[in-house]
Amino acid sequence: MNQELAEELHRRAEKDEAARYHVLETRHDTEMCRIDAENTAWLERVIVEHGWPGISIVGELGAEEAWLLAQHADLSPAFQRRALELMKTAVVAGEASARRLAYLTDRVLVAAGEPQMYGTQYTNDPDDSNLRRQPVADPERLDERRAAVGLEPAAEYDRRMRS
Repeated sequence: MNQELAEELHRRAEKDEAARYHVLETRHDTEMCRIDAENTAWLERVIVEHGWPGISIVGELGAEEAWLLAQHADLSPAFQRRALELMKTAVVAGEASARRLAYLTDRVLVAAGEPQMYGTQYTNDPDDSNLRRQPVADPERLDERRAAVGLEPAAEYDRRMRS
């Protein structure tokens, strides 16, 4: 395991989360966007040097944090798509979470204007009055797809998102 890399992932993930809480409190996302851009550039360099930072390289927590940085790389859709492909391979190899892959899959699809597969992505009206799930492909089989990757039923997730 690469302890130094795991520690840097942890530091960056903590900064990422703190920036998101700050946005909730202040409605200003400038700092969050700056942190996301820094984390994306850093993760791109890590991938070039080490490949996808999977469990055997950075441990389970580090692999989750690598996913988090890729999930929040919205300012770089091409990188997010690349991360998605690398993470698919990592899941097959047991190096990443299928559950987290579902979130990144949906994020990439929604960013491309396509319906999501797992129902993990929501949007809000500009005035925060209406939280709603982004469109889903084949909604009749949504819970089946969610269960296959270890996600709770869509109705339960929807309740949690709204609370």
